[in-house]
Amino acid sequence: MTTNSPHTARSTHPTRVAPVRDIAVVGAGAAGTLTAMRLLQHAAADPGPTRRVWLIDPAPTGRGLAFSTTEPHHLLNVPATNMSAHVDQPGHFVQWLGEHGHGDGFVPRGLYGRYLADSLDEAVRRRGAPELVRLHERVVSISHSPAGGDGDRGGSVELRFATGQVLAAHAVVLALGNFPPDTGWAPTTLRAAPGFFPDPWMPGLSAAIGDTGDVLLVGTGLTMVDIAHTLRRPGRVVHAVSRHGLLPQRHGEPLLPPADPPHLDGCAGLAELRRAVLCHLSRCRRTHGDWRPGVDSLRPLTTALWQRLAPDEQAAFLREDLRHWETHRHRIPPSSAEALRSAVESGQVTVGSGTVTGAEVGPDGIRVVLDDGRALTVTAVVNCTGSQTDLTRVADPFVTDLLGSGLALPAPLGGGLQTDPTGRLLPAAGRTQAPLWTLGGLRRGGLLETTAIPEIRHQADSLARELLTHTGVATAPAPQLLDATASNGTR
Repeated sequence: MTTNSPHTARSTHPTRVAPVRDIAVVGAGAAGTLTAMRLLQHAAADPGPTRRVWLIDPAPTGRGLAFSTTEPHHLLNVPATNMSAHVDQPGHFVQWLGEHGHGDGFVPRGLYGRYLADSLDEAVRRRGAPELVRLHERVVSISHSPAGGDGDRGGSVELRFATGQVLAAHAVVLALGNFPPDTGWAPTTLRAAPGFFPDPWMPGLSAAIGDTGDVLLVGTGLTMVDIAHTLRRPGRVVHAVSRHGLLPQRHGEPLLPPADPPHLDGCAGLAELRRAVLCHLSRCRRTHGDWRPGVDSLRPLTTALWQRLAPDEQAAFLREDLRHWETHRHRIPPSSAEALRSAVESGQVTVGSGTVTGAEVGPDGIRVVLDDGRALTVTAVVNCTGSQTDLTRVADPFVTDLLGSGLALPAPLGGGLQTDPTGRLLPAAGRTQAPLWTLGGLRRGGLLETTAIPEIRHQADSLARELLTHTGVATAPAPQLLDATASNGTR
């Protein structure tokens, strides 16, 4: 239950006999919520020291980017049967849907945001669960104090907020979610244009663009499918372009279970792996009449296969194969695919390959020139190129400070941060490893397959167990929120 009672702590010398061990989770989207939930659940059954969990996010809803949408046509791209928040209760989400009067299948993403919030509230109410404190703050910098009586446990971490307040904790989880897309592809004149929208998920996008004039969406992936549907109007053409012009594939009807996974241990290198996977998919088409069970059978193998590739082969995969893999691996619901097909056939949406080479703002809108010489005059250009994964290009003060401090290193390929197998961040040479962990998209460079709920819920569960082990020996005074009041606390 959420209350508005203040939670103030100014002293760094508590009077408790048994100090509290504080765990901070930065980011309250799906990954952060799942981590906090599993921490509460596992700690309730743990006889160890008292813990306190801090869930930090500037957004008041705490649902994250993906699940804050209220558009009914923004659907989950995974069927509800695979979306349980609980690794030990695979039917939990379907049960929740039934209890709230909804069917399963591909349901609106906003429903999943409500489900995550309810699941966290349920964990808070569990007997013996630690205190959960919510902070609606934005973290802007970080520091590490190796000395603190923790031995090899890494000391403590201080998080500084935009308000100037500081929170010290024994362990910190970075669940930062998705960053806005890169705009480096856009000419300077386009980036300066009032009709250029660098973030497709900005609040009020549809109202800002209005109901008249054509629109250009740059990017043809999952985001484009949603935004094209949102911006469709009578008399408007929504143009969508990308380098490859590839669209996400649709889920099959009926949904088929994964095939038996292939034996790929003997593949030596990327070229042989490509051939083996194509042969496996061909067998699945012959056996099941569909390639999808073959792609889905690769899911539990993807990370191990990725990690076996040499760096130059990983780079080649990202350059030559990734887009094709993503369009087949991350599919869209049949209803979304049908709506897009209908819009394309009626001329309301066009999809093709192309890159933007020039732009000019005129009285009739923005004249955009593509690399094949075509020119489009549109009211707005929306950046649908996908989340920025290269953290060295992310314009966020916290990310900049994290990398600049040497507490974390960007992954050399694929994006995200370098971590050990538990998700703990690897520091720069000469720096002591801090008690910092991450999950989800920030592990993409090391895992590749790490952005969907089925992967994130397993990471959250394993990470919660790791954090409880890390904070299992209370040898230092409990860190406190320094010179600050944490409002809207839970429990």
